[in-house]
Amino acid sequence: MSQAAARQQPDHAVTANLRYIVRQDTKPYFESSQITGGEPKVFFETEDLPARINDMRDIADTLSMDVNGFELRAHQSKVVDLYDDDLIETQYNAELVAMLKDMTGADAVTIFDHTRRSSDAAGARNPDGHRGPAGRVHADYTVKSGPQRAKDTLGEAEVDRVLSSGGRIVQVNVWRPITGPVLRAPLALADSASVPAGDLIATDQRFPDRTGEIYQLARGDGHRWYYASEMTPDEVILIKGWDSIDDGRARFTPHGAFTHPGETEDMPARESIETRTYLVFEAE
Repeated sequence: MSQAAARQQPDHAVTANLRYIVRQDTKPYFESSQITGGEPKVFFETEDLPARINDMRDIADTLSMDVNGFELRAHQSKVVDLYDDDLIETQYNAELVAMLKDMTGADAVTIFDHTRRSSDAAGARNPDGHRGPAGRVHADYTVKSGPQRAKDTLGEAEVDRVLSSGGRIVQVNVWRPITGPVLRAPLALADSASVPAGDLIATDQRFPDRTGEIYQLARGDGHRWYYASEMTPDEVILIKGWDSIDDGRARFTPHGAFTHPGETEDMPARESIETRTYLVFEAE
């Protein structure tokens, strides 16, 4: 694209603060909501840094989970109440399995977790407590926890079978607004290709019965950020959390909520549901 043509393109970007971890000498950790009963308790320093956050709608047709780490897709759910746990289990899960198989070509899809979030002061209701937006930019899995969570979810024998036969396993989150359009606390996602491995800081996530590991994102040069303006419940963002193949494609996708410069307190709270899944691709 020429410079003249680029100048004619609409600029829908915003500038807002994102919350990064401050690098430290020891491994950082935090206590999960399952321990605290509310917001996670962190034992490391963070810093809020301004970032240009582009509107992914401008490039939605070119986005790829394997290149960028995320995609914006249209998908209408027939579930009338995404706060109804029974409907989630009996209807929503089946919708997402069919959607992910259709959109990715996966041979099998396993759903292992749902989390609702709300920017309302009380947070959103979940079986294990209320949750607000995740304000620190992070990636949900690491080179250690991605395969371990796959074994916990699919079974060690199944993971070994798929990988030893030349297959592939991918962790994908499906992020959907419960109400819309989203005007407050939207989700920012980093283009995975713009994030060097050295900016991903392995961090222990402590639960009552185990310790997991995620990446917090530290300050770095060249991070490219995106969000989807005014998302509706008929849209989803697919976010890659881990990929068993390490060949240069996107494997980890930092993301986190931010305060949109146009939002006000009288706007409706952001309500969303994120669903964690593992996709299995058998060897061809």
